[in-house]
Order: sequence, then C-alpha cells, then structure tokens
Amino acid sequence: MQAPRPTYEVDGAAIRKLRMSSGLQIADLARRSGITASYLSRLETSARRRMRPPKYVALRTALGLPPDSTQLLAPSETDTE
Repeated sequence: MQAPRPTYEVDGAAIRKLRMSSGLQIADLARRSGITASYLSRLETSARRRMRPPKYVALRTALGLPPDSTQLLAPSETDTE
C-alpha cells in the first residue's frame, strides 16, 4: 500500500489578497502559474483547501514569493509548536 502523497493546506483569503495586491485577475494568475482559473477560484473561496507540491510551488512562484515563504499556507501548516 502506498503512503498518501503530500499536500499543502492553503489559505484562500491569503491567495486572493496577494493576487489582488499584485493587480492580477484570476485569469492572469492562472496563465502565470499554469493552474486553471477554476482551480484558483476554488482555492480562493476555500471550496478546495489542499494543493500538491508542484502546483503550490507554481502558484507561490507566480505570485513572486520566495521559496521559504509561508504566506499562502493555512495557519495550521505554519504552526510549529
């Protein structure tokens, strides 16, 4: 039996806030990240909360965040204690 693949729990409100502060429409961010606009919309509205690492990295990169940034992660993902 295989172990479940890793995912990141993301904060939809943080994604939306960063996208809007960058002056991007969902379609613009979708093109930059290679993620569909409907997937991004579901993330922003928290209809979808988890992302696989490649898509998470693509989104973080498209938003201009550094590799060690945790701005897109849900609070439970960034708590270390």
